[in-house]
Amino acid sequence: MERYSNDVPTPIADFRGNDGSLVSALKTLLFFTILMVTMPIGLYFVSKAYVFEASMGMSNNDSYFYAAIVAVVAVHVVLALFVYVAWNEGSRQSHEGKQD
Repeated sequence: MERYSNDVPTPIADFRGNDGSLVSALKTLLFFTILMVTMPIGLYFVSKAYVFEASMGMSNNDSYFYAAIVAVVAVHVVLALFVYVAWNEGSRQSHEGKQD
């Protein structure tokens, strides 16, 4: 039996293009996860101690309440930023894919 020279093995799929976008997405997710943990907690304690109690002279109970509001607003801001960045990253990748 003779083998024809046209027998070419099936090429292995190249996933390196997707790997870059996967690493980018994981970096974005890690960044916003760290931000989601540190920012509200940090703002809670900083606003309670320095803004509401020291600067405004509020009582301990009132400063707990307003500092919690600041922390909840910080959570919503981080979530909104994550959605914005994820949306723009997805639309940017789809535009880059369409140019090929």
